[in-house]
Amino acid sequence: MGFETKTIRIAMNGITGRMGYRQHLLRSILPIRDAGGFTLEDGTRVQVEPILVGRNEAKIRELAEQHKVSEWTTDLDAVINDPTVDVVFDASMTSLRAATLKKAMLAGKHIFTEKPTAETLEEAIELARIGKQAGVTAGVVHDKLYLPGLVKLRRLVDEGFFGRILSIRGEFGYWVFEGDIQAAQRPSWNYRKEDGGGMTTDMFCHWNYVLEGIIGKVKSVNAKTATHIPARWDEEGREYKATADDASYGIFELETPGGDEVVGQINSSWAVRVYRDELVEFQVDGTHGSAVAGLNKCVAQQRAHTPKPVWNPDLPVTESFRDQWQEVPANAELDNGFKLQWEEFLRDVVAGREHRFGLLSAARGVQLAELGLQSNDERRTIDIPEITV
Repeated sequence: MGFETKTIRIAMNGITGRMGYRQHLLRSILPIRDAGGFTLEDGTRVQVEPILVGRNEAKIRELAEQHKVSEWTTDLDAVINDPTVDVVFDASMTSLRAATLKKAMLAGKHIFTEKPTAETLEEAIELARIGKQAGVTAGVVHDKLYLPGLVKLRRLVDEGFFGRILSIRGEFGYWVFEGDIQAAQRPSWNYRKEDGGGMTTDMFCHWNYVLEGIIGKVKSVNAKTATHIPARWDEEGREYKATADDASYGIFELETPGGDEVVGQINSSWAVRVYRDELVEFQVDGTHGSAVAGLNKCVAQQRAHTPKPVWNPDLPVTESFRDQWQEVPANAELDNGFKLQWEEFLRDVVAGREHRFGLLSAARGVQLAELGLQSNDERRTIDIPEITV
């Protein structure tokens, strides 16, 4: 007797954007499709069938032809109301997202979405409420927790490597060109507040789930934002005023599941030049050891192997501190993080169960961004209240 094959039809909105195209279509859904799907524990084969959705008809048609996708459309409402569509994915502009997700869930569709899910906490909580009432499976991209470097870092936490965790520090960002002489490598709307742009809005929703996923609950935030580059040039070469913050410097109070207090610090900037091994790095320090993790690599140093530096500004440093750390092995095959979460989400869709990274987690990310901006405006530390649906 042959095993059943189940095909999930996925409407992919905003697929002409950088993230939607590269990570979600090119590196996730198409590889799953081209591999013939994946197999569930009971032997059921799950295949995916993408439907490309976007506002630019020429671009969508071209992508569909290039990647042999048979269906594409510019009519988002029609595909949301199509009874043969199972999942609606959204990677469009932040300002449009909440309305799309709401329509999709009210139409009975499962949703998988980029972040932030909404521009305000009120909207984000409403989405979580609608998803719960509709009984759909809702997944929000938490890609960084699936990256090899952070998978290794989380494993060290689970194994008790750090002892009592003291702090976590993050450095993220790179230089985004202004667009006048060299083209910017990020879309111009990212730097316009009125279009949903801003570093705090963009990245604090990521940092919330990273801090939750590695350390524990985020209890407070103190943030300083900046618009370091006041003028930029858009995709048509027109100068515009940067109205959104392009850097955000945050201090967070965290609490581990065991009740220990941890200090978190994360610097995020589109106006910084990289002098580190990867575009994002997190260092966790504990009483028994420390580790530094990027997107792929993770190195660690145990207490017994920790050197004893002595401060002497009169003599040059003769030891290489980087050489004193040991690389943490993967000990497993780690696939693309976006693809891994897509597969986990689709397994939950087929099983009819809740996805572990859902709309309430996303709402906490929106909350952290909102309170980070409020902290900057009021120049104070703000405690983070519990939110429920």
